[in-house]
Amino acid sequence: MLVMILKRVTPALRGELSRWLLEPQAGVFVGDVSARVRDKLWIKCKERKRGGAVLQVWTTDNEQGFRMRLEGDLGREIVEADGLQLIRKPKATAQE
Repeated sequence: MLVMILKRVTPALRGELSRWLLEPQAGVFVGDVSARVRDKLWIKCKERKRGGAVLQVWTTDNEQGFRMRLEGDLGREIVEADGLQLIRKPKATAQE
């Protein structure tokens, strides 16, 4: 299973993803594709996000049962702790 979440990307990129995955909600794509297709979709999204952001989550054989990768600013970041991937929301910095 593959889940991709896109924020602030072009409609053309969303249209390209809809050729391989279903879009049950705007910017959220799900499907079951091979690792090769998953990686090609990731490369395409990274190259064409134009200031937007992409989060990709897929099932794999590890303790959590999935892996994640993130490109761009979603207001979250992936951190690794003891072999686990976690999501952290960075603290807001005080403005001068």
